[in-house]
Amino acid sequence: MEYNTARGHLIIPEYGRNIQKMVDYAITIEDREKRTKTAHTIIVSMAQMNPSIKETIDYNHVLWDHLYVISGFKLDVDGPYPPPSQEILNRKPDLLSYSVSNITLRHYGKHIINIIKKATEYEEGEEKQALILAIANQMKKSYLKWNRESVNDQTIGKHLEGISDGKLKLPEDAKLIAISEVIQKPKKNTKKQFSHKSNPKNGKDNYGKRRKSNYSSKNN
Repeated sequence: MEYNTARGHLIIPEYGRNIQKMVDYAITIEDREKRTKTAHTIIVSMAQMNPSIKETIDYNHVLWDHLYVISGFKLDVDGPYPPPSQEILNRKPDLLSYSVSNITLRHYGKHIINIIKKATEYEEGEEKQALILAIANQMKKSYLKWNRESVNDQTIGKHLEGISDGKLKLPEDAKLIAISEVIQKPKKNTKKQFSHKSNPKNGKDNYGKRRKSNYSSKNN
């Protein structure tokens, strides 16, 4: 019995070990024309082994690329497409660039900071005051998610003024959303548990129904 641990490594496992063996055999064929015909036959088998590949664009090209990869780029045939570049396939992806910004009050989030900066460009008026109040309420919600104890409106006002470089100020008489509306305490289950046992004092059960007598009418 031959175990998988003793077998060779599958370069593309989706096609299975038989395809790998067929490719390894095709490499050993000395006649180029016969080797090319064998490669075309292997392509047909690869499409049958991995039918989902037909959903990709130009799947035939992809199959030939996979064939060259499975062969370790050792298969020399007259295929419809040139072999892919090993350097491109083995090249590591470029590192993603992340935006680096210095946010002092991170619990408010970057979106709130951007909204505050945009609000500073508004002209003075009712619209700007309404926007300031909406921003302050959202800041209070974000603060309470970070610190669920408590926060007063004066603290939110100071933070808003600091982030906006003094351009946005919360009115002194402004009333922000209540803490109880942000942090909802779990409701206690106040329902009484009723049992189906009878109440011996009045001869009725807990649902007000008279319990049946232990004796049948025949014994009366």
